[in-house]
Amino acid sequence: MIKPLSIILLIIICISCSQEEKNSTHKVSSPKANNEITFELTNGNPTYSVKHGDINVLNNSNLGFVFKNNDSLCENFEVLTIEESTFDKTWEQVWGEKQFIQNNYNQLSVTLQEKTANKRKIEIQFRAFDDGIALRYIFPQQGIDHLVIMDELTSFNLSADGDAWWIGAYQDNRYEYLTTKSLVSDLDTVHTPLTIKSNSGLSLSFHEANLKDFASMTLGKTKGTELKVDLVPWADGDRVKTNGTFKTPWRTLQIAETPGELITSYLILNLNDPNKIEDTSWIKPSKYLGIWWGMHIGKYTFWESETQGATTKNAFKYIDYCKKLGIDHLLIEGWNKGWTTAWYENAMHKFSFTQEADNFDLKKVTDYAKKNEVNIIGYHETGSNIINYLDQIDAGMQLYKDVGIHDVKIGQVGSRLNMKEWHHGQFGVNYYRFVLEKALEYQLTVNFHEPIKDTGERRTYPNMMAREGARGQEYNAWSDGNPPSHTATIPFTRMLAGPMDFTPGVLDVEINQGFEGRDVHTTAAKQLALYVVLYSPIQMLADLPENYDSNPAFKFLHDVPVDWEDTKVLNAEIGEYITTVRKDRFSDDWYLGSLTNEKSRLFDIELSFLDSNAIYEAQIYADAKGITWNKNASEVVISTKEVTASDTLQINLAEGGGAAIRFKKKDK
Repeated sequence: MIKPLSIILLIIICISCSQEEKNSTHKVSSPKANNEITFELTNGNPTYSVKHGDINVLNNSNLGFVFKNNDSLCENFEVLTIEESTFDKTWEQVWGEKQFIQNNYNQLSVTLQEKTANKRKIEIQFRAFDDGIALRYIFPQQGIDHLVIMDELTSFNLSADGDAWWIGAYQDNRYEYLTTKSLVSDLDTVHTPLTIKSNSGLSLSFHEANLKDFASMTLGKTKGTELKVDLVPWADGDRVKTNGTFKTPWRTLQIAETPGELITSYLILNLNDPNKIEDTSWIKPSKYLGIWWGMHIGKYTFWESETQGATTKNAFKYIDYCKKLGIDHLLIEGWNKGWTTAWYENAMHKFSFTQEADNFDLKKVTDYAKKNEVNIIGYHETGSNIINYLDQIDAGMQLYKDVGIHDVKIGQVGSRLNMKEWHHGQFGVNYYRFVLEKALEYQLTVNFHEPIKDTGERRTYPNMMAREGARGQEYNAWSDGNPPSHTATIPFTRMLAGPMDFTPGVLDVEINQGFEGRDVHTTAAKQLALYVVLYSPIQMLADLPENYDSNPAFKFLHDVPVDWEDTKVLNAEIGEYITTVRKDRFSDDWYLGSLTNEKSRLFDIELSFLDSNAIYEAQIYADAKGITWNKNASEVVISTKEVTASDTLQINLAEGGGAAIRFKKKDK
């Protein structure tokens, strides 16, 4: 039973400050006093600092803005009002890695006014959670109809150096790069989430929440270990264009005593607006096959050719596999006109979103899918020609609605939107939000590729299922690939933002039908573990379907859910290893995924997360003895064992390997 939801407004205090007041200090602590934020106004200059217990996390850090024409809003302030409040409410996710989430924080809201002739006001809201802190600015309408932000002065003045895991901002391939590890003091300008293992012993992650009608935040090092917000610009150099009023996204800092606690923090979701969709019955987490991997490994082409992937014949074959394997969704890429050998070359390429490619009949395919109880996932590749896409978006989405499609994958391949704007600038932020809301009109769930980063909008729009936003599985098909450490890193970096469509599940890890010399750089058992470790409500079974047929390891892929009641991280070290367990939302079963980097590991796993009054059958999928990620990597040993919550289970992970376990509760 859920405890009754409660919103407790403890106290609102309004303090009028005299004109003579020069210095002002106000503090707010989290509900359990884990974290404390201190706001200070010293000689008219606002700063804030953060402590975790007795540890100084952030020393005095700057606040404010610079507008166009060197018009700054960062000094000569006085405090008009101080408001303090408390919020405590438990809410239920439509789908997710944890069904019920408590949103509990204490808030300090400071309204400042310039003492100059303009006397402009700005409100700064600080929220102290037990798992971190957040702040945002609210600039009310003050008789200005056009205001351009050129710089945000918010800084994070870290009190200690430490190891940072990051990818550089302002690169043509968006977020699709391997993670670099360096000292904070050696940082470049980087994307968020930015994850840090501080010399203080804390694990930290900087990000933002509820990003809308604003530029994405990147972080640049200024001096020492001080980081500063760097807003992604428009092509003309402006950072944020406003109508004279604005509300920034939340600037967030998640604070944990172990790396695993970052993963089970829901601060980002809690800073977003509640669900706006009344009827969510059509939003269904799922696993899916795809006419996709064959294109990446060179078996098929995206375009019309003798080896065209998206044909009616191939679609029928894949639908038959879906039915046989018990998978109820199928993605078909390349079904429409416009695919050529040059579609990805950044040249405002034009796709049609209603005309079928030669050799493909959408009506026949969707009718055959319905007959076999399979749902087709549509695909819209824009090639970053947003003008062309928005001209056709209603017609394209209406077509999907007419043939009974409720899910769409939308790609934006290209270094710039419309060949000029950054994907993660204000133009891109508004474009992606417009498409998401447009998809809602047609009852379509969305899987964005080449996206902006996730900032928790899935809470508000649960039709926002997943996105790419990192180097996924396809890089193993045609490049030097992702090293074994990659999947031991992204749970603590990219995936702190939200679900990723990584596309795991390649059991032919040597890619025998693909390009010579390519493989997925994991063992097959690790591919199974990814379904538990890398959360997504939509999980692709990325391999060719014939590699699943009659493969005993496929049973785990069939059984593993995509919607969870609870999540726990049992052990974790960034870039090294992680063991995650999740409880199925619709049964009493638990699932475990454990994986490692290039080093082999032996773990003794305490099973205390299980029901203490029950007996479980542990169905174990493990690396065969003596294998590594590049030696006999496809060998999976499957065994069963009866266990209880008082037991300890030993698991062995090969180099670049993993283990996956289903704990099936036995009837008494």
